[in-house]
Amino acid sequence: MPELKYSSAELMIINAARLLRDGDVVFVGVGQPNLACNLAKRTHAPNLVMIYEAGVIGAEPERLPLSIGDPTLVSGALSVVSMYDIFANYLQRGNVDVGFMGGAQIDKYGNINATTIGDYAQPKVRLPGSGGSQEIAAWANRCYIMTPHQKRRFPEKVEFMTSAGFIDGKGARQARGMRGGGMLAVVTDIGILEPDETGEMMLTALHTGRTAEEAKSNTGWDLKVADALKTTDEVTKKELKILREELDPTGIYLKGAA
Repeated sequence: MPELKYSSAELMIINAARLLRDGDVVFVGVGQPNLACNLAKRTHAPNLVMIYEAGVIGAEPERLPLSIGDPTLVSGALSVVSMYDIFANYLQRGNVDVGFMGGAQIDKYGNINATTIGDYAQPKVRLPGSGGSQEIAAWANRCYIMTPHQKRRFPEKVEFMTSAGFIDGKGARQARGMRGGGMLAVVTDIGILEPDETGEMMLTALHTGRTAEEAKSNTGWDLKVADALKTTDEVTKKELKILREELDPTGIYLKGAA
């Protein structure tokens, strides 16, 4: 049987999709997190409920949405409400199980920077900023992020904290009044990071063919490695087929896919 070929983006999307549980209510962004949620819904989590920031609840998009305000999200949805209602009456009340995050940097305590690289007043790079991610990070029951495993993306401390993970250790979230569970998984093209008992992100799983040394050398702090280091399940032909043929046939978010 020939070996399956896939891109790092497809590897991360598939492993992120596997983190979702049937019946989860998920705050979805566009791009790769959107693909992960729709893949989960078409495989092991048919009762997944997708919420979009613009106010769409229970979206059933017939094609890949290009933004949170794409009209395809409305057709067949359970409800369409205001953005205020989404954040105040769903997210802050604890009705959202999962928030998919994005950002340029994530540090050892799962904090995310999506605002600026360098000094805030005179930045080297001005990034898109928070949007709703600060609120999602504070209130969602679980948060996940997908990102390539590169040293510049994993500093020991973010240059600007756009969205809070465990801040400076377990207990810091609760002390600041954040009810949500914080960053519970970081999916990279090398493996998966999860928080230890102190809130520090540690390597808990590797993808096939990758090593702990690779992960450590591409991390800006002394990355801890779990004693019982797992190996993620192999990518399947069915998962790749759904991604490539049903969800993103024109390669909008799967550029470079094998």
